[in-house]
Amino acid sequence: MAALSPRQLPQTRQFDTIVIGSGIGGLVTATQLAAKGARVLVLESYVIPGGSSGYFERSGYRFDVGASMIFGFGDRGTTNLLTRALDAVGVSLETIPDPVQIHYHLPDDVTVQVHRDYEKFLQELGDRFPHERQGLRQFYDECWNVFNCLNAIELLSLEELRYLTRVFFQNPRACLGLVKYLPVNAGQIARKYIRDPQVLKFIDIECYCWSVVPADLTPMINAGMVFSDRHYGGINYPKGGVGQIAQKLVEGLENAGGEICYQARVAKILVENGRAVGVRLATGEEYRAERIVSNATRWDTFDTLLGDRPLPAKERRWRDRYQKSPSFLSLHLGVEASLLSADTACHHIIVENWQEMEDPYGTLFVSIPTLLDPDLAPEGYHIIHSFTPSWIEQWEDLSPSEYEAKKEELAWEIVDRLERVFPGLDAALDFMEVGTPRSHRRFLNRVDGTYGPIPNRKLPGLLPMPFNRTSVPGLYCVGDSTFPGQGLNAVAFSGFACAHRIAVDLGL
Repeated sequence: MAALSPRQLPQTRQFDTIVIGSGIGGLVTATQLAAKGARVLVLESYVIPGGSSGYFERSGYRFDVGASMIFGFGDRGTTNLLTRALDAVGVSLETIPDPVQIHYHLPDDVTVQVHRDYEKFLQELGDRFPHERQGLRQFYDECWNVFNCLNAIELLSLEELRYLTRVFFQNPRACLGLVKYLPVNAGQIARKYIRDPQVLKFIDIECYCWSVVPADLTPMINAGMVFSDRHYGGINYPKGGVGQIAQKLVEGLENAGGEICYQARVAKILVENGRAVGVRLATGEEYRAERIVSNATRWDTFDTLLGDRPLPAKERRWRDRYQKSPSFLSLHLGVEASLLSADTACHHIIVENWQEMEDPYGTLFVSIPTLLDPDLAPEGYHIIHSFTPSWIEQWEDLSPSEYEAKKEELAWEIVDRLERVFPGLDAALDFMEVGTPRSHRRFLNRVDGTYGPIPNRKLPGLLPMPFNRTSVPGLYCVGDSTFPGQGLNAVAFSGFACAHRIAVDLGL
């Protein structure tokens, strides 16, 4: 079934499930339900699927919108959720293994590479911090305890009692292990074993580079998954770019009988007698379903899509605990290939001052995906995608000329910082496009361009993070505003859980 354009809206007006948004969480929900025989419609406001896992093309370059550090493409265990999601609808995607997850460039000229090989990583880290060699091993080994518990069970909806009962009796030790870690944050575990403040800062940036908060605010469950899976399933880049993940999921959705419509902006979730029953598009068409799934943020869902309805008490409590993460200032660069040596790592994190790590522009994230897939750029060139946290408030109330001037000023400041790691970058530049939080808000249709929620204070691990069902009957949320939070593999987990919960509710 071909993807539907705005002029080819479905003639059918009634579905089992309507999914608002085609981010990875929404697409995994949709494909899992379609594979079970549900009538599914996905409504996407943009012209391609994927959201922050999308792409765009300029001057022969294919740029990833977000990061290119991808978990979930392993070939064993149960935590390889992207592989499993594609398999469920009969599609596959070639991936390229990345031998180094991150090359850190840190204050005091500290550099560390996180090798795919676990022992090689611990050896390099221990050589850098020999006085904490044992403590570092104990910390990362405890992360493996968490991962092994996760990797021993099928990851579905924790809201479904029969599933929980079945999983517990199949593997009680793994389940009890996870219960132990649910209220715990990574910083608590790190301080059990590590005393050196500089090494604890390293654990902070290890967490911050994917959770956008330091270790004290990062749930241990999430840390255990990330810090271990990079050595188990590994970091694997999809051939053709990150946007291929969503494209393949859409192919599988259509093969399973589901439908997707682009440039179909949902203006309102229809609620009758207190229950979500359908959606109304900005163009006026209405579609109905037994279940409605929002892949928008919780802020967009409850403040915009539900209109002027009072905010449920559950959502008020959630907002008391979580705030919007920053958006990003992104530089999409095309550079001459001669700039980079053959042993350059694909992903880099640059922090010049520990005190500024969490500040706007304080941490630079760098992806060079053409080191893994040269076909993303013209022959003889590489892509460098550098991005750094930035808040929407810093970009509001600017005239068009002020906005462009600020983009250019900050872009060249970042180029100067990148020059310290990649000497000659300025001279090797072939192409540059700058994206701001306003760009993310416009194209990703996310409030303030945020990449999801972060704790606004120290919380008991993952316990406060809501599951998929909401206070409005018939309405579910999926994606980074739901358990277990941010990250591509995490939102895939959310999609599996949401589809499982809905399938049980629909009796599929």
